[in-house]
Amino acid sequence: MDKICIKGGVPLEGVIPIGGAKNAALPLMVASLLTSETLTLMNVPVLADIATMANLLVQHGVSVIRGAEGADSGHVVELSARHITSSTAPYDLVRKMRASVLVLGPLVARCGRARVSLPGGCAIGPRPVDLHIKGLQRLGAEVELREGYIDARAPKGLRGAEIAFPAVSVGATENLLMAASLAEGETQLINAAREPEITDLAECLVAMGARIDGIGTDRLSILGVPRLHGATHSVIPDRIETGTYIMAAAATNGEVRLTGTRLDLVAAVARILEGAGVEVAAAADGLTVRRYAERLEGVDVMTEPYPGFPTDLQAQIMALMTIADGASMITETIFENRFMHVPELARMGANINVHGASALVRGVPRLMGAPVMATDLRASVSLVVAGLAAAGETVINRVYHLDRGYERLEEKLAGCNARIERLRDGA
Repeated sequence: MDKICIKGGVPLEGVIPIGGAKNAALPLMVASLLTSETLTLMNVPVLADIATMANLLVQHGVSVIRGAEGADSGHVVELSARHITSSTAPYDLVRKMRASVLVLGPLVARCGRARVSLPGGCAIGPRPVDLHIKGLQRLGAEVELREGYIDARAPKGLRGAEIAFPAVSVGATENLLMAASLAEGETQLINAAREPEITDLAECLVAMGARIDGIGTDRLSILGVPRLHGATHSVIPDRIETGTYIMAAAATNGEVRLTGTRLDLVAAVARILEGAGVEVAAAADGLTVRRYAERLEGVDVMTEPYPGFPTDLQAQIMALMTIADGASMITETIFENRFMHVPELARMGANINVHGASALVRGVPRLMGAPVMATDLRASVSLVVAGLAAAGETVINRVYHLDRGYERLEEKLAGCNARIERLRDGA
């Protein structure tokens, strides 16, 4: 397996371009199942998860054509589901990525049937699909769990209904939003997730002919239509990639400009970091990051659904807080078992004590490079942040996790003076 080697202690200086949001692009690609016409997506990142989703959609009969990278539009992908040849999403594909379960709603809505393997993905605690299933049942589908598969049928089509989520779920909101777009009558999604990626999906669906009110709020009203048509849509910037590079710049006491992104997408992150001594400011083409204090100050963080602090940046800010003055309490409220990076950071000299869903981080003067192992996507990049700030050499093993969510990470960081290289398998 590939490894990443970092010789830390060098402030990041320069410009880092931010790509399209992985977590927006995946459901947008799935939306192609809702129409027989072509959906053209721009600013699609080139990532392992995107390739996995493309392979799954091809298996369903979708034509996926990757265009050239445009100067203004990023990577272009054309998806055409003129004929859906299979309504089964097999285990071998779904196990690689949790977002694969998003094909469930669109397949039932368009074909009247779907058989989708229970999903896999990062091992960061249980993330049940019961809200997806109960929502489809409210829309009139008959759903059974058999032999590791979700078997859903609605031979007479789906019917609009009121669905109140007992807990905020991004995936269930996306799945049922797509399914309801082709359901007969009106659907109300109450306590819906409000993440920017859901707003992006809703706006794309509207461009395809869907009728959706309440976009950006926790109450979505969808009036189903008989059919959707093709459209062209640009994926929003990746707020998690943005936040990750903000942490990296702050950890190294550097000054970086992030282009192609927006401050409003990381407003909660900017507010927290201001208290730590980091300035995140809007710029004409993105935003700028710099520390206005020589030493970082410890701050407390609690992950919450949007617009709160994102769980996907919890590991990165923990890495940052390991070198801050004082103590920080980091509380994870979204996923269980999402502190697997703690033992690896401890190998680098971090002082962290975990108490249930909270981690008490006592800052140390500096981290020391060490061999470490990535355990999941965001944990792996937290080790990159730590390695950039540490004295000496850090070697990160199992970096295939990184390739799921960060495009050209080494190239982007090396362009800002980081001493980072990928060691290919066998090197």
